Amino acid sequence: MTQKQSDPVSGREPHSIDRRHFIGGLAAGAGATAMMADFSLSSAQEAMSADRTIVVTAPTGGIGRQVVDNVLDSGARLRLIARDPSRLSAQVRERAEVVQGSHSDPAVVNRAFEGADTVFWLCPPDDQAATPMDAYVGFTRPAAEAIRSRGVRRVVGISALGRGTPMAARAGFVTASLAMDDLIASTGVGFRALTMPSFMDNLARQAAVIRDKGVFFSPIDGDRRMPSCATRDIAAAAARLLLDPVWDGQGHLAVLGPEDISFNDMARIMTEVIGKPTRFERMSFEAYKAMFVRFGMSGGMAQGMTDMARAKNEGLDNAEPRTLENTTPTSFRQWCEDELKPLVI
Repeated sequence: MTQKQSDPVSGREPHSIDRRHFIGGLAAGAGATAMMADFSLSSAQEAMSADRTIVVTAPTGGIGRQVVDNVLDSGARLRLIARDPSRLSAQVRERAEVVQGSHSDPAVVNRAFEGADTVFWLCPPDDQAATPMDAYVGFTRPAAEAIRSRGVRRVVGISALGRGTPMAARAGFVTASLAMDDLIASTGVGFRALTMPSFMDNLARQAAVIRDKGVFFSPIDGDRRMPSCATRDIAAAAARLLLDPVWDGQGHLAVLGPEDISFNDMARIMTEVIGKPTRFERMSFEAYKAMFVRFGMSGGMAQGMTDMARAKNEGLDNAEPRTLENTTPTSFRQWCEDELKPLVI
């Protein structure tokens, strides 16, 4: 019989995370300012950032790239983990230390986290992973060990809404993301999970069909209103936490966008912004999964995407109370003007 390997951090079996370690709640000391409309550094932040090393993972992705832009002028030493450093701009390569490799590699994270004060953690997509748990928890295990052994003080992570809901245990990518948070929290590091609904920016993946056919798709009910946020607001919230050296403990900060909005609402706004009729068409959950498999995603990951969409359709993203601190400024209309419109006209 094959023995199960134990978790190198806790000694538990793979994907068996002690959820008692994680404490929900608003990020103390940073919540009230994290949601301002435009990111800018105060003189106090610049002074406090001096002589600190901040590590940013996934710095060439949609969120990580914006995080780098936001902290580059902070005065902190910036260290980036990048599989392909050539995808970084020349300016960033000149001003930041780059550790080449994957942040799933123990050698890479041990090198990158040495002497680091704060880490921005984002799990990159892995369409070929066997399951979402492998993609999130399995990927993060070496980093969790390095966080502990290298004495990292704070981690700011990208996560998902839904903790404590009845759907959380059967929500695919969300379930795995929450388990990843528990693994990071189990190290005892100061931790803030930025918890997200669906991103407005994901609709850019359907730009071609919106342009050519005036339609976009999802298996979620077109009349269900849910929070939706722009990645620019996520990056701004992350940067403020990364540059704030006074918070401690463990908790979360939701990033909810300015309002709850349905796909039918989005279609109406797209029509007005783009200047041509655009409609939402609901697809079946079966067709949704088959689409991802057709695009080359593993069966387990395609099921994870489908389970997440089903949970969102049942109200997963609606459980987080909206507050001044977690309401972010970028509206869907503004996002369409700035990001979608140039792609479809």
